[in-house]
Amino acid sequence: MPTRSWPALLAFGVWLLLALVTLCIAPANAQGLVDAMRGPTPVANETKPPLLFPTENKDIRRTRNYTMQPPTIPHKIDGYQLDRDFNRCMFCHARTKSEETGSIPVSITHYMDRDNNVLAEVSPRRYFCTQCHVPQADTKPLVGNSFVDVETMLKRAGGEKGAKDGKGGSAKAGTSGTTSTK
Repeated sequence: MPTRSWPALLAFGVWLLLALVTLCIAPANAQGLVDAMRGPTPVANETKPPLLFPTENKDIRRTRNYTMQPPTIPHKIDGYQLDRDFNRCMFCHARTKSEETGSIPVSITHYMDRDNNVLAEVSPRRYFCTQCHVPQADTKPLVGNSFVDVETMLKRAGGEKGAKDGKGGSAKAGTSGTTSTK
């Protein structure tokens, strides 16, 4: 028969009691909790939805910030049917239609299955375009973004990690550039 340790059982009982007290007190304190995405609206209250900004319709190709980043959608897609029966995006972006419509054809990877076998139709795992591709709107970001692409990181001024020295080579410890280890 297993034996139980009284100190462990007592510790568990105290933890359980604290958890129950916290749950009972939490609704009273919920009015003071604030989340960065919700703004000043307390967590217990319903937020006012942000205004919907009009979708950009510039039909320009945007620069991608990292390798394998899905391109953004440079035009409006309001009212596009995109379900298991029909994909409106493929009306223009299918490889057989892109020359006629002047659109960019979907990548050959969209016609491959998990084992890289080429299919006659778009792969089911790549069928729903808006899983990865999104339209853009000119809005204020909801949260800050400090993303820095690789090219910018490589061009940083001397003294920063990954910076180039004045002669076009990498700065190394013991040379004129300083390196930091964080």
